[in-house]
Amino acid sequence: MRRAHREGVNAMKIRFKSVRRFFVALAVVVSASATSLIAEPLSSPLRGTTPLDEVAPAPLITPLKNSAEREVRNYPEQPPVIPHSTDGYQIDLNSNKCLSCHARARTGESRAPMLSITHFMDREGQFLATVSPRRYFCTQCHVPQHVVRAPVENDFIDIDSLLNAAAPGARR
Repeated sequence: MRRAHREGVNAMKIRFKSVRRFFVALAVVVSASATSLIAEPLSSPLRGTTPLDEVAPAPLITPLKNSAEREVRNYPEQPPVIPHSTDGYQIDLNSNKCLSCHARARTGESRAPMLSITHFMDREGQFLATVSPRRYFCTQCHVPQHVVRAPVENDFIDIDSLLNAAAPGARR
């Protein structure tokens, strides 16, 4: 009985040693590959060649697109972009500089487009006399545009172009 027991214990010790060696080897391989990934430079259009364990320098501030032209929207329900600089605009609970031109009463003298009727609707679809609190902070949806080259390739095609390509000359 003792001999059989000793042989079983010895066999377990041998198995335990081989399992331990396997996990030690696995830990060495994983740690070596992790350090090589961190130190390896990465070339990305958004990040540049800065290694992953370092902070990339901030890009230069690009000029704002400042024109009176309205940008074409790329998809239905896209909020229009802001075609001018909004630097120094105060938009908080007490004041909204955007409304000095885009409010219903001011569009005649400012020649700016009036807010969409959807900005005067509450959650239940009821129309309000003033701008809805849900739509008061303009820059949640509307953003000014910068003059920049796209950081990544983009092959986006809007729906109108797709429909025109599918049936040229057809009326919709």
